[in-house]
Amino acid sequence: MNYKDLANLIFPDAKDIAYYEEKYPERNLPEGAIVTRVAPSPTGFTHIGTLYQGLVAKMASIKTKGVFFLRIEDTDQKREVNNAITNIIESFNNFEILPDEGMISEEEEKGKYGPYKQSKRKEIYQAYAKYMLSMGKAYPCFATQEELEEMRIKQETAKVRTGYYGVWAKYRNLSIEEAAEKIKAGVPYIIRFKSPGREDRKIKHKDIIKGNVDFPENDQDIIIIKSDGLPTYHFAHAVDDHLMHTTHVIRGDEWLSSVPLHLQLFQEMGFKPPKYAHISPIMKNDNGNKRKLSKRKDSEAAVSYYAEQGIPSLAVKEYLLNIANSNFENWRKQNKDASIEEFDFMLNKMSVSGALFDMVKLLDVSKIVISKYTAEEVYLKALKWAIAYDQELANLLEKDKDYTLKVLGIERGNEKPRKDIAKWSDLKENISYMYDEEFEKIKNNYELQKINDKEKIKNILNTYVEKYFNIDDDKQTWFDKLKDLAEEFGYAREVKEYKVNPEKFEAHVGDVSTVIRIAVTGRTNTPDLYAIMQVLGKDTVIKRLKTFE
Repeated sequence: MNYKDLANLIFPDAKDIAYYEEKYPERNLPEGAIVTRVAPSPTGFTHIGTLYQGLVAKMASIKTKGVFFLRIEDTDQKREVNNAITNIIESFNNFEILPDEGMISEEEEKGKYGPYKQSKRKEIYQAYAKYMLSMGKAYPCFATQEELEEMRIKQETAKVRTGYYGVWAKYRNLSIEEAAEKIKAGVPYIIRFKSPGREDRKIKHKDIIKGNVDFPENDQDIIIIKSDGLPTYHFAHAVDDHLMHTTHVIRGDEWLSSVPLHLQLFQEMGFKPPKYAHISPIMKNDNGNKRKLSKRKDSEAAVSYYAEQGIPSLAVKEYLLNIANSNFENWRKQNKDASIEEFDFMLNKMSVSGALFDMVKLLDVSKIVISKYTAEEVYLKALKWAIAYDQELANLLEKDKDYTLKVLGIERGNEKPRKDIAKWSDLKENISYMYDEEFEKIKNNYELQKINDKEKIKNILNTYVEKYFNIDDDKQTWFDKLKDLAEEFGYAREVKEYKVNPEKFEAHVGDVSTVIRIAVTGRTNTPDLYAIMQVLGKDTVIKRLKTFE
C-alpha cells in the first residue's frame, strides 16, 4: 500500500486537482493588476476593521484595474451567527464598497471563480487534501482530545512550546498500513499537514506594509481537514487564493505570525504565493492607553453604529482613507470635488502601527461631506435615515417638502456652505426652530447675551418691527437698517468702531442682531439670519418678534 492508496481510501470520490486547475484558469488582466479580496467570517456583527480592510483592498484593485472580490469564510460553522452573511453584504453595499465578484446575497454570487462561500467548496478542499496525502505531505491523525490534553500538560511541565510538532506528533510516522487499518475500523481522525519546517531555521519575508520581517520556520503539523470534512482557515485560504488567482492578501496584522505557515503551505502544494499586506488595527485611546477597537466595549466598532447615527457612508470612507494614507487629507484639499477613486492609493504608505480612531475628526470630515450636498440630497438622505430611526423627524421633513427644501437650502451651494450638520441625528436639533410647532417647545430656552435687559430688548424688537423690518429688503439694505437700529439705541454701528472705543458704547450692531436672532430662532448661533427670515416669511417673523418674552 502506498500514499496514493491511502489518499483514495480517505477521499475515494475526490477529483484530481487537474480538474480544478483547468476550471479556474489564469485571469486575463493587465500586467500588474491586483486581485485581492475581503474575506470575513460570519461570526457576529460587521466590524469597522473589516470595512477598513475592504476599502483598502478595493482602492488597491481600482488603481491597477484589477479585481476585488468578497469571499465568505464560514468553515467554522459552530461560531456562525444567523444573518451575519446578509449583514456583511449589506454593510459593503451601504458603503458602496462593491465587489467585482463574490457573494451578493446569502446564497447568490457573481463571478467565474466561485463558489465564494467556503462551506460550498468542500469537494475542492478534499481534492487538494487528497493531493497532499498522495504525496506524503499530509497524514491522518487519530489523536483523541484526551491524548492532546495530556500532551499539552506534558509540554507545559517541560516548559516547551505547545502544539503538534516533531517528537510530539504521535501519528506523524504511523505506517500507511496502520493508518489504513484504523480508518477501516472506523477510528475517528482528522487530516494534518506534514510540515517540513524546523524552528531553528529562519525565514525572511517582505510584507508590503510591515516591510522586512524574520520568523522561525513553521514546524507545526496543523490540521487541514477537520472531522466534519471542512478545512481549517489556513488550508482553505491557500487553496482559494491559488484557484481565485489572488495576487495580494490584504488582512489584519493579527495574521502576520501565520505567514511562515501560509508560505509553507503554498510551497508544499506547488503554488505561487500571493504578496501579503498586513494592516495595523484601528486603535482607541482608553485613559491614555492605546488598545484595539473592541466589539464588546466600543459602539463605534460596529459598522451599524454609523448608520444608526446617520453619518454618511462617504464620510466614513473619507475618514478611513485619512487613516490609511496620510497624504489623502492634502489630496482632498486640492481636489475638493473629485471621487475618492481618483486618489492615488498606496499600500506601502500605510502606517506600520495602528492609527487612533478619532470621532471628532470623523465628524469634522462628515460636516464637510454634508456641506457639499444639495438641499435635495440632504432631504432624501436625511428622510431615508429618519424613516428608519426617527419618525418625528420624518414627519417634520414630509409635512411640507417644498418648505423643508428652502430650510435645508439656507447657506448651501455657496462658496462657504454651512458646516453645522455632522450626522442626520443632528438635523432635527439644527432645523427645529424653522417649524412653528417645534419652535413653540424651545422658544423660551434661550440665554441672553450682551444686551440682556428685558425691557430694553422689548423696545429694540418693537422699534425694529415698526420702523426697520421689511421682508422685501435685499441683504445689504437689511443689514444697513440693523446698523440704523443699533445707532438709534446708542450702540456702535460697526463692530470695529466698538472695539476701538469699548467704553463709549454699551454694545454694537452684532449684539443687536443677536437679540433679533434669539427672538426669531430661540438660538444664539444659527446660519445666516437674513436667509432664515426670508424662509420663515414676514408673518412668522413679525409674530415671533412681537411675542418674544
